[in-house]
This record gives sequence, structure tokens and C-alpha cells, in this order.
Amino acid sequence: MASPEAPEHVVQFALDKLGGLDYLVLNHIGGAPAGMRSRSAQATSWLLQVNFLSYVQLTSLALPSLTDSKGSLVVVSSLLGRVPTSFSTPYSASKFALDGFFRSLRRELDVQDVNVAITMCVLGLRDRAFVAERVRGVTRAKEAPRPKAALAVIRGGATRSSGVFYPWRFHLLCLLRGWLPRPRAWFIRQEFNVTSAAAA
Repeated sequence: MASPEAPEHVVQFALDKLGGLDYLVLNHIGGAPAGMRSRSAQATSWLLQVNFLSYVQLTSLALPSLTDSKGSLVVVSSLLGRVPTSFSTPYSASKFALDGFFRSLRRELDVQDVNVAITMCVLGLRDRAFVAERVRGVTRAKEAPRPKAALAVIRGGATRSSGVFYPWRFHLLCLLRGWLPRPRAWFIRQEFNVTSAAAA
């Protein structure tokens, strides 16, 4: 999805093969490619294309079919799209953009009486090798098992839930974000090895 042309090909292929869409699950992810400084404009632009703009493109192309089928959009995002944290600036920006776009889209569809459900999934670290390698020594957060995270996403999409949090404690952290900023900052600080992260 790093190419602006890819979303159109993907949706057209799905429509040609399936004849329509009942569900669109947006679950691709990009980390900054090797050789890019993590906070550079180039890395941020690349992440915005992969983690945000491609989601918007896929959605706008699939929305007519989803409207016809009264279907569902399932958007897999991250805790870093709800709670800002250290050493993830471009990634967090792309995920915050997702959250804002799809919350606004949900309101627009609601006032237009369009029966398309949008399920926002806020997930933590999953046990993927490339993720584990990138955060090794930087965070103390434990990785969630992929099958359980996947089941939470499937369950949320099937029930047309507006939000899914996995692990469940992330829901509490998101609520604390606005209510009690100091305890939230303390909690986040406990998750990071600041010395290792600053050196990365």
C-alpha cells in the first residue's frame, strides 16, 4: 500500500472476483523502511501513505458496495492512535489520523442514514517477529498473542461493535487519557526503557 495506485487495484480485484463487498477489514501496517530516520519528513510521509491514506483510498473505493450490502468496515489501529507515547512520532501521527478520519466518517454516515458499521480496533503489540525486533529493549510491554487479538477483531466486526480494545486494559488507558493525564503519563513511562529508546 506504499503506492497510491495499489488501493484501486485491490478493491477492483475484490469487486471483480466477489461481485460486491460485505466486509472490508483494513489491517495492513507500515513501519519506516530501513535507512529512514524515524522522525524525518520522508519517514512520516511514507507512514502516512501506508498507515492512513491507503486506508482512506480503500474505504472511499469500497463504500458504494458496502452501502449496497449494508456492510461493515473494520479498521485495525493501535493504542498509539489514541494515546501519544515516546519514540513513535510518525507512526503515532498516522494512527491518530486514522482515528479522526473514521470517527468523523461514522458521524457522516449516521446523519445520512447510511447503514455501514465502522468498528475501530485498538490493539497493542502483537507477537510478530519484525515488531518484537524493533521494540526489543525499548518497551517493557508484553506482546499479545495474535490468535486472541484476531478473535477480538473478528468478534467486533461480526457484532458491528463501534470499538474493540485488546487487551481490554487499553480501554481504561484511553479513558484515562482525558480524565487523569498525570497517572497516564506515569503508566506510559513505566512501559519504556528510556535509555535504550533514545539510543535507537
